[in-house]
Amino acid sequence: MAKTATNKRKSRAKKAYDKDTYLLWYENMLRIRRFEERALMMYGQQKIRGFLHVYIGQEAIAAGMMTAIRPEDAVVTGYRQHGIGIARGLDTKSCMAELFGKFDGCNKGKGGSMHFFSKKYRYFGGNGIVGAQIPIGTGIGLAEQYRGTDNISVTMFGDGAARQGSLFESFNMAMTWKLPVLYICENNHYAMGTSVKRTSNVTDIYKIGSAFEMPSEPVDGMNPESVHEALEKAAKHIRAGKGPYFLEIKTYRYKGHSVSDPANYRSRDELKDYQDKDPVKTLEKRILDEKIASEDEIKEIKDAIKEEIKEAVKFAEESDFPPASELYTDNYLQEDYPFIKH
Repeated sequence: MAKTATNKRKSRAKKAYDKDTYLLWYENMLRIRRFEERALMMYGQQKIRGFLHVYIGQEAIAAGMMTAIRPEDAVVTGYRQHGIGIARGLDTKSCMAELFGKFDGCNKGKGGSMHFFSKKYRYFGGNGIVGAQIPIGTGIGLAEQYRGTDNISVTMFGDGAARQGSLFESFNMAMTWKLPVLYICENNHYAMGTSVKRTSNVTDIYKIGSAFEMPSEPVDGMNPESVHEALEKAAKHIRAGKGPYFLEIKTYRYKGHSVSDPANYRSRDELKDYQDKDPVKTLEKRILDEKIASEDEIKEIKDAIKEEIKEAVKFAEESDFPPASELYTDNYLQEDYPFIKH
């Protein structure tokens, strides 16, 4: 009897979430993975130009985060941001068209890889300047506090941006004013190409929050369950009016910093060790092993996403480039500035 009860408890612990949640996580993660793989292929064919920072290896963060926050919450991040934007709700057609520089892109082809944006999905990018999104996200949190909502501002950055002075200024302001900001460091260990341990004596980045008495903790970023649980806990704290929260989500990018980076600064053994814990494959295995869903259901998702990404590329290829007149639209202009010629 005791053994049976123990087995039941283990079973409940394993299946803490329902089937729909597991399949939503898997679908989101696989969609991001296939989108990024195809984007790399299109870059190789010179259909995508400029910078390209892919999210391969970090998909569990995007998936777990979106089930833990609300559609009304704001999200802002750095330039490795395709995955976050897609998980947030941007469709793969407009995202691929944006990478192609086409007018049907989510930013009319003007933003490219680093600058997705969507007012509809409360997604504030996609910011190209390292760490610039941290004070932006803090300001969004101030706006939500001023408006009297219980929305939070999810402000994401990488381990490299954690060394920026703007982070310390933002943390200080957010704690002093108890702003509703959830700070997330996606620590993939390498910034552009320099490991965390070479840039600071503090290699556990979440500990930075202790200088401001900000609640802070590390999170396993290789599975969506742990990400979801950490964000759910942090969001509850923030919505209760207790001020900001800081999560260091430990993850790993499989590709270089950008498409032109061969990543010679890390060993093959290190890369293989993380690939053996691949978040997409691990989740798929768990779904099948624990009979959360059948192989036919997984295949159906795979086939649908394969077709979706194929259609996204076709859409991007057939879309037009922005007309020359668009050069002068969507730009900030102060009409009464003394040197503006009309």
